[in-house]
Amino acid sequence: MYWDVKMVKPLDDYRLYVEIEDGRKGIFDLKPYLERGVFRELRDKHYFNQAGILFGAVTWPHEQDIAPETLLAGLEMLTK
Repeated sequence: MYWDVKMVKPLDDYRLYVEIEDGRKGIFDLKPYLERGVFRELRDKHYFNQAGILFGAVTWPHEQDIAPETLLAGLEMLTK
């Protein structure tokens, strides 16, 4: 779909650079999620850096994921 994530790159300070299928690009700050349930594991920098994409969502090996809608809602947009 047009809002699916097509590229993700972990950055310093628990941020993700994200590109969406429709051309939008931006930075998503994951810090507000790091004290919540399954996301606590992402505080490990090595594990955080294993971010990938599965079915258009940002995911990690132990099944944590950030849905595209959540990313878009919190994305600090970068100009094209």
